[in-house]
Amino acid sequence: MKIGFIGAGKVGSSLGKYLSVSGNVAGYFSRSENSSRAAASFTSSKFYQNVSSLVSECDVIFVTTPDGVVADVWEQLKTLSISGKTICHCSGSLSSQVFEGIEQTGAYAMSVHPLQAISDREKSVHLLKGCIFTIEGDERKIDEIKSFFESFGNIVKTISAKDKTLYHAAAVFVSNLPIALTQVGVDILMRCGFDYDSALKALAPLIVGSATNAAQKGAVNALTGPVERGDTETVSAHLGVISESEREIYLLLTNKLVDVASEKNPDRDYTELKKILEE
Repeated sequence: MKIGFIGAGKVGSSLGKYLSVSGNVAGYFSRSENSSRAAASFTSSKFYQNVSSLVSECDVIFVTTPDGVVADVWEQLKTLSISGKTICHCSGSLSSQVFEGIEQTGAYAMSVHPLQAISDREKSVHLLKGCIFTIEGDERKIDEIKSFFESFGNIVKTISAKDKTLYHAAAVFVSNLPIALTQVGVDILMRCGFDYDSALKALAPLIVGSATNAAQKGAVNALTGPVERGDTETVSAHLGVISESEREIYLLLTNKLVDVASEKNPDRDYTELKKILEE
């Protein structure tokens, strides 16, 4: 199996480096020659000057461009001789169905997504070792792609194309949305007299500790604080001092926390707390 990458950004470079130990990575093509050469150097592979050369030498082609470009790349790929080749992308939100009409080309469509935030190509290579990959696409290639990634020690989960966007939403909830909550917390501390750096430093242990506990124990067992205790006075006090926009966020998330708390403490009565949240 020879693997080629179209797109030489962080995802393509990190994944290529991770897979390069197998000797399967042929090389890269990108609209930016400098990016292609850098990715090829990083992965000890080949720089391709055009897409057709990469396609002709590879069995599996990963399209690791931004999501909005995947369909455009496919329009070019399907004009080439790709019969028998596996065309993959690494988008979290797009399904393999973005390769529209692939059945007529004789190629196989797959989406392969590492459930990991890739922000730096060098550090992310190490993160890929412990992450779960989700795959979906042509059933004739599912087992082959699954076995290939499992050979690196990764857990591979097969999902359906119809669930791909829902799956990505789950990832956004735990990866991106907490960033917004961090900013809210920093903003509030700054109103208490902290500067930005000291506010972030003060909150850092809470951010890391709660995320670690939730990841290791699950939401129910990790939950602490006024909602879990059923502390209506504290929740009411919070609602009285935060801004209107912060109040909306607080109410939405606290309602969900009541559900979590009720599961953790089935014998505890949260009726009064629910009333406060409905006022």
